Order: sequence, then C-alpha cells, then structure tokens
Amino acid sequence: MKVLARTALFTMIAPGTLSVLLPLLIESDRRETGRVGLGLALCLFALGAGVYLRSAWDFARLGKGTPAPIDAPTLLVTQGFYRYTRNPMYVAVLTVVSGWAVLFGSVVLAVYAVALLAMFSLFIRRYEEPRLVREFGDEYAEYMERVGRWLPRRRGRKRI
Repeated sequence: MKVLARTALFTMIAPGTLSVLLPLLIESDRRETGRVGLGLALCLFALGAGVYLRSAWDFARLGKGTPAPIDAPTLLVTQGFYRYTRNPMYVAVLTVVSGWAVLFGSVVLAVYAVALLAMFSLFIRRYEEPRLVREFGDEYAEYMERVGRWLPRRRGRKRI
C-alpha cells in the first residue's frame, strides 16, 4: 500500500477517532453556542485540519513514512509546520477538539482536550523523543534546541 494510502488509513483511525468521533460521542447534548461560537469553531476546525493534512503530507512526501509510530518516517521532517513546532499534528488534533468544545460550549470537551494534551505530552516525552534521539542523533538534538515542543520559539531563545 502506498504511503499516502497508509497515511489516510491511520488518519481515519487515530486522529479521526480522537478529534471527531470521541468528541461527538462525549457531547451528547450538542447545543451550538450561536453565530460567534460557530464562526470560531469553524476557524479552529479549518486551522486544525489544514495543519494536520499539511504535516501528514510532509511526513509522506519528505519523510517517506506515515504518522503511525509503526510506520514512521525514515527521514527527519523539519519543513512545513515542523519549522515552528516539533508536534504540529498533535497541536492540530487539540485545535479540532477545542473547536468542538467551543461549538457546543462544552466544559467536558475542554477537559477532554486537556486530558489529551497530558496523554500526548507523556507519550512524546517517554516514547517519541527518546526514539527520535536514538534514530536521528545529533540532527534531532539540534532540532530540539531550535524548535519548541508545542509552541514556536522566539528567535535566539534556547531551550531550558
């Protein structure tokens, strides 16, 4: 199966479940918050989807792999949104979940977003970053110094 097809399959299973299916199952009331909430939610959905799709594309095209840990890129991807954050796909999923929380005015979905952030952070710190340091060595270590885990760094600011 081609890398883009594997990427699409993974996207439907993992990020699709976390950012679309589970929020809709969690929020059974589904009252919209009005026009302003709808507008903000649509912006968050578009931003999250755009960042995710571009980042997954970069993984497939530049990294020769997929977002799935068992089919990860063989080349380090530092282009696209990876110039600004080491984890744009996780940020994208959290952005979409935040869109659902805004759309439905849901505290429960906001708590779900915070729980996802905690789980993602734990997974990244305990599994992904150590694996990437082992796999890419100094190249990844330098990338970690230059690019923030979640948010872009100001120019010249070193990791603490």
